[in-house]
Amino acid sequence: MSDYISVASEFVQYYYQTFDSDRRGLAPLYNIVEKLASLPFARVAHKITTIDAQPSISENAIVITVTGQLLVDDETKPQQYTQMFQLVQDNGFYIFNDMFRLNYA
Repeated sequence: MSDYISVASEFVQYYYQTFDSDRRGLAPLYNIVEKLASLPFARVAHKITTIDAQPSISENAIVITVTGQLLVDDETKPQQYTQMFQLVQDNGFYIFNDMFRLNYA
């Protein structure tokens, strides 16, 4: 996987657009998607600030770290977040690991 930065960028754009519009659309990327579907808010909007990516444990895996802001439902003050994904390629990509953290000041 020689162009992991392009893969990471395309994945991040797809992931957050789908998350913001209909979280159930992320089901093909996860083995378990019920947690995302059951989150206690109706609307969310992500604004990506940074994307960092690097090859992972093998030539068919990528680690991606994203920082940004998100607004939930009727909030007016964005919350800062960091999210890390490990993507593995196997007939397409799937999320092997996903770590999310709200960054409180």
